[in-house]
Parts: sequence; C-alpha cells; structure tokens
Amino acid sequence: MTQILGLNYIGGRRSAAGGLQLQSVDASSGEPLPYGFSQATVEEVDAAAQAAAAAYPAYRSLSAERRAQFLDAIADELDALDDGFVAVVCRETALPAARIQGERARTSGQMRLFAKVLRRGDFYGARIDLPLPARQPLPRPDLRQYRIGLGPVAVFGASNFPLAFSTAGGDTAAALAAGCPVVFKAHSGHMATAEWVADALIRAAQKTGMPAGVFNMIYGGGVGEWLVKHPAIQAVGFTGSLKGGRALCDMAAARPQPIPVFAEMSSINPVIVLPQALAVRTESVARDLTASVVQGCGQFCTNPGLVIGLRSPQFSGFVAQLAGLIADQPAQTMLNAGTLASYGKGLQKLLAHAGITHLAGRAQQGNQAQPQLFKADARLLIQGDEVLQEEVFGPATVVVEVEGRAQLNEALNGLHGQLTATLIGEPEDFAQFPELTALLEQKVGRILLNGYPTGVEVCDSMVHGGPYPATSDARGTSVGTLAIDRFLRPVCFQNYPDHLLPEPLKNANPLRIQRLVDGRPSREAL
Repeated sequence: MTQILGLNYIGGRRSAAGGLQLQSVDASSGEPLPYGFSQATVEEVDAAAQAAAAAYPAYRSLSAERRAQFLDAIADELDALDDGFVAVVCRETALPAARIQGERARTSGQMRLFAKVLRRGDFYGARIDLPLPARQPLPRPDLRQYRIGLGPVAVFGASNFPLAFSTAGGDTAAALAAGCPVVFKAHSGHMATAEWVADALIRAAQKTGMPAGVFNMIYGGGVGEWLVKHPAIQAVGFTGSLKGGRALCDMAAARPQPIPVFAEMSSINPVIVLPQALAVRTESVARDLTASVVQGCGQFCTNPGLVIGLRSPQFSGFVAQLAGLIADQPAQTMLNAGTLASYGKGLQKLLAHAGITHLAGRAQQGNQAQPQLFKADARLLIQGDEVLQEEVFGPATVVVEVEGRAQLNEALNGLHGQLTATLIGEPEDFAQFPELTALLEQKVGRILLNGYPTGVEVCDSMVHGGPYPATSDARGTSVGTLAIDRFLRPVCFQNYPDHLLPEPLKNANPLRIQRLVDGRPSREAL
C-alpha cells in the first residue's frame, strides 16, 4: 500500500519547504481525509522548473526507443495499482469504481499508444532536400529538417478526469513522448490520487534510467502563476475553466519570452436534431440524449449543453419527452464542493434570464446536482447572447427551437467555437441540409453523425480541440496521437556532414522511418 506523504516531487526527491498544509476531502461527505499536502513555495516551484530544465538536454537526446520504454513502464505501473488506489480515487471524486478502472485503462492505453508513435517515427516529420549544385541561377544547398521537443512543459491537472487528464494523462504523455520533461501542478480536488500516480511514474522513470527531473509535481493554490511565468517553462497544457485557461494564456503572452498555452476550456457541444430523425425515432433520440446529458453527472467537457431543432409538432413532442426524462433522473454527487457551487451559479444565470424558460428539473438541494432542462429563444443564439454561450458544467442542457432552415444556419453561425457538434438525422435529412457539415467544421473540432459526444476515443485520428473558447489553439488536440505536435518544433540543418546529423536525417536512415526526400515519401537509404 502506498504511503501518502504529501510532499512535492522535485528532481527525483520529495520536498516540503513551506509551512502551509492542504487537506484532501471526501467528495461525497465533505469530511477531511487523513492526508495532508505541502503547499509549494515559490522556491520549490523554481526548483521544480530548474530540475526539468536540467533534465531536458539528456532526456531529449535519448532515442525514441528509450522514451517508448519509459512510457510502456509508466503504463505497466499504472495497471499494477491495486484496489486501495481505486478506493482512494473514488473517495476523492465520488466517481464509481467501474469508471475509475475504465479511466485507468484509458490512461495506461494513452501511454502505450504514444510509445507506438515513438517507435513509428513519423513524429519526427523528417524532410530532406538533397543539394542541387548545378542549379541555375543559384545552387541549392543540402537541407534537412526534423522536430524536437520544445523544452520543459507545465501541465495542469483536470478536475473531472483524475487519471486520463491529470498526473499521467494525455498532456503529460504527449509531452514526455516529445522529449519534454514535465512539471505537473496537482489538482486540489484529488491530491492523494495524484500522489499515487506520481509514485508510479517515478518508479517507471527509475526502472528505465530516466533523468531525475523528467517528472516533477507540485501542490497548492497560486503556484500556477509562478510556474507559467518561470523562464525555464516552454509550453503549458491545461484543461479547465475558460476563466482559468484565459488567465494562463494572458500570463504566458506577457512573459519576456512568450510561450504557447494549449488550454481546453469551454464548450456547449450543440446537438442538432433533424426532422426525419424525429419522424422515425423520437423516443430513442430523447432517451439517448438524456443519458448523454446526465452521464457522469454531466461532468464531461463534451456534455451536450445545447439541443437545436426545427419548429414542428414532432419537435414539440420530442421536447416534452425530453422534459419528462430529465425530470425523472436522480440527483448525483459532483466531483467536489467547488464544482457543485459552479453548477449552481450557472443554473442561476439561466433561471434569471428573461429569454430562457425552465422546463424540467427539481430545485438543487444538499450536496447533489439535480439534472435540468431549459428552453431558450433562438434569437439569443443569433445575437450572440453570452449566457447561452457559457458552459454550465453539470447535468443540464438548453433546447432551442428555430423557425426553419435559414434560422438554423443563422443560429449555428452565432455559436462560439466548440469541441464537438452532433447531427441526428436520416439520409433524407442530410440530403435536405447539405450545408450543415461545411458550416459546422468551421465551428468545431469533431462532428458526430447519429452518436453522442460524451465519449472520446484515444487514437490517431481523434481531434479533441476546436476554435476559441473551446481551446486556446484550434490547431491542436489534447486527445489522440496528434497531441504530440503541440510540444514539438522544427529544426533545419544546412550542409551538415552525415556524421554530425541526428539519426532521423542520416543518409543510411538507421531508424528505417519514412522520410520526405525531394518531395517524395521514402524509407530508402540515400
């Protein structure tokens, strides 16, 4: 059984330089758990960033195979965590054991997937343009490009995924795969969970001979600003609120050396229900949509917070069914008191809005969240009303009824950037509304057809990102193997002799990777 020490992880050692202690809390009862954690001091944050910077030259110089072995070892250590670990996560988050076990499998699976990326070698992006000494009017030099890790990365743990988006989650996995040491800021909602996972990660680092500062972890409120402003940090990964993400973006931009922040922040994930779908399967759509809204107490960044349909008797009947189903849903315990309070504030904004009507859901009572359904005037979307655009993080959704095709397109054009959008329809619907896909791909990172967004597959083709405010940079993703791109940058070598080139660019192609040679893909030696 792991002993929870509550000390910061800095350069392979544990540290408690400050006197302030933080307390872990049982999410269901609100009672303190028997674990205390040492708030990091500014000196400890500096030491953690410096440890990552010291580890960077050695870590980035390791072969892709060595880094892949490290990631595989992390996955093995995560899978080996026992029932005591699962019990701790359940107490800190109020999430059921089955959810935690599934999330752990996803977390270790992410690590193994990035290990495959490293062995595959395409992340290098190797490009070679051979010299053309006889070219007129000027010869072309020998030019070769590949990608390297940016440097130390600060990663902020998410509240809603204590494993998959936290200590050893997707941002950490992508950064480590790219050759970037990590300084992780543990989320206050599950600090004991973070310690169990950090211990597993450190064991993996020691078993595979990684540099001591390859992974560091700090606890505490207010430490994020020190971390983002530290000159050693070269990029930031964040999953959380729009307010928090925007604050980090502003800090990073104001540095003497600005750095990129890859923040996943706010999304209401519209679901568009088209007429023919309602004509043939109203009940199943209402049932499945309700299940998606309340899944995990609505504590998913892909929770469907907006439902759009065209005015008709069928859509009115659908809304009535949806209201009945929402009203019948039981209350659920949220991740922590702060999440519940935020949910309550979001509901109050909707309830107080003159253009929004409450359709279903019992009043909030005690420490559990009640599912809710609202209806809003379509003109609010068209006019860009901020209340309707704000994510309400919890089991609530808003129905919008539009007058016809033109108003539907206007409403969608009025949407801010989103992680996902969903089309529920039949073949006749897609023939009648052919413009929707082209319109939505300008607004979102992932478009679903006849599915529901609360499920994100970890694979090569997944995009979990989108235009602002869904994310701070729509060119990336925080899920899937493309996530590694956020922490890489290109370097070009001109007229370098072969023996001085990095392995991916040598003439013999010792890694046997595919490269772009004079504009053509090739695995051959030169």
